[in-house]
Amino acid sequence: MRREPVDFEAERRLLGDRCFICEMVDGNPEYGHHVVYEDDQTVAFLQRYQTLFGYVLVAPKQHREQVTGDFTVQDYLDLQRVIHRVGEAIRAVVPTERLYVLSLGSQQANRHVHWHLAPLPPGVPLAEQQFVALASEWRLMLDDSEMAGLAARIRAACR
Repeated sequence: MRREPVDFEAERRLLGDRCFICEMVDGNPEYGHHVVYEDDQTVAFLQRYQTLFGYVLVAPKQHREQVTGDFTVQDYLDLQRVIHRVGEAIRAVVPTERLYVLSLGSQQANRHVHWHLAPLPPGVPLAEQQFVALASEWRLMLDDSEMAGLAARIRAACR
C-alpha cells in the first residue's frame, strides 16, 4: 500500500486553538471522521492519517485533558470498557499481531484526552515495531470509500 508524508504543522495552523475532537463531536464537517463506535459519553473513530491499517482513536465526548485526573474511577473504567470493546472489534476485522493501546497528546497541541488503538500487522520485523510502527510522519493512502468500508466493518464488529 502506498504511503505519503503528513504535514502536521499545517494541520495545527489550520485548527488554531480549536480542539479537533470537540469540533468533530459538535458536528463540524471540516473535522468529520469515520466513526466506529459512539455512545452518550464516548466516541471512537478512524484516525484520519492511517499509519497502521485499522488505527482508531477513542475519546470521551466531553473535553478532558488529564488521562486519570479528569475522571472519576467509574468514568475511567467505563471508558476502558469501550477501549476493550473497540480493540476486540479491530482485532476481529484487521489481521493483528499486537494491538497497541496508549494515550498520547500534549498540552501544547492535542489536549483532548484520547486513546490510540493501533493494530500491528503480523510479520512486521522487530526493528519496525512499537514506536517505529506508530511514527506518524507517513500515512497509508486510503481513499474515503476505503476508510468508510473499514469503519463499517469495525462498527459492525463492535455490536
